[in-house]
Amino acid sequence: MHYQPSGGWIELVCGSMFSGKTEELLRRVRRAEIARKSIRLFKPQIDHRYGLVRVASHDGIARDDVIVVQTAAEILDHVGPEVEVVAIDEVQFFDWTIADVCNSLANQGKCVIAAGLDQDFRGEPFGPMPLLLALAERVDKLHAICVVCGSSASRTQRLIDGRPARYDDPIILVGGSERYEARCRRCHQVPGRPDTVLSQVNDTPAAK
Repeated sequence: MHYQPSGGWIELVCGSMFSGKTEELLRRVRRAEIARKSIRLFKPQIDHRYGLVRVASHDGIARDDVIVVQTAAEILDHVGPEVEVVAIDEVQFFDWTIADVCNSLANQGKCVIAAGLDQDFRGEPFGPMPLLLALAERVDKLHAICVVCGSSASRTQRLIDGRPARYDDPIILVGGSERYEARCRRCHQVPGRPDTVLSQVNDTPAAK
């Protein structure tokens, strides 16, 4: 934790897969522990890649004291007055009410640290992330390395049988390196992606 205004606040760690989001979340939790803060760590029930009651990074850094919840509102049931720091991993999997929950906790004077994907596999904003980005006092966007060209990667490439997933595939498909790669904007592929609004405007008779 670096940003420490008076009262509570929200910190958001975002980026593509394999960019170190969970690792950074756990690092901040550990720093809060060293400072002798009372902490609660949460994750959504949908994320079971490393065990139901475990938060782990792709590099193997893990904690087993996580509270698994089905809905964002359940987080409030587990946070009493004594809790000073609330950490939430894979925050993009919650619905939009997670923003209200984070705001409520911050208004109670707590530090809220949330980590999640800012974009889905299509390269579009993921769930409640745009709202959290707007509400947070501090935002850190991390980058991975593009597996194709080696440049900085800001997007997550989903692969189905080794090929890029199509635009109309389901948004949520939990997985790791067997299904996803980090890629830059140029190397990111989404077959079947609709034309952008800008291209549609440029194709109108008035634009020609």
